[in-house]
Amino acid sequence: MKIYTKGGDAGETGLLGGGRIPKSSARIDAIGSVDEANAALGLCRSSAGDSSLRAEIESIQEWLFDLGARLANPNPPDDRALVAPAASLESSIDRQEEELAPLRQFILPGGSPFASHLHLARTLIRRAERAVLNLARESEVHDDSLIFLNRLSDWAFVAARTANREANVEDIKWTGKHRSSS
Repeated sequence: MKIYTKGGDAGETGLLGGGRIPKSSARIDAIGSVDEANAALGLCRSSAGDSSLRAEIESIQEWLFDLGARLANPNPPDDRALVAPAASLESSIDRQEEELAPLRQFILPGGSPFASHLHLARTLIRRAERAVLNLARESEVHDDSLIFLNRLSDWAFVAARTANREANVEDIKWTGKHRSSS
């Protein structure tokens, strides 16, 4: 199979089950945003080293790929396939938070390289969530997809804190000292 088909040269792309739509559509934006978040998590996984989070990231990437495939199907089955992954993310968040100091103020994205990658992934996951919400305005999107993305961004935030803890790097606390006084 060749990687190029020339089928998208006119600005359209194919969907699962057939049919073509503009690459500028809300559906393709949502699929692309989920793919972008998945690629960011691939970067996270490559910088995870021996972190306890590495295997979780691999599972999350599989779930995101499943979500992208679901979004590429204009008539997806009502299978609630992302309910269990969302619950798994909640369990992971709870486990991680048991090991973290309580959060008493806002933190800035950064710290260790791995944590920084996770913070970037979090922002891209939020973008994907917004794109899927936008798609939901014009087409049916199962609520478990939105719940999964929302929980995943929470997970990425906590995972960034865990990555800093594992690297013995402190989270960067926001001080607000650079706010303008106008």
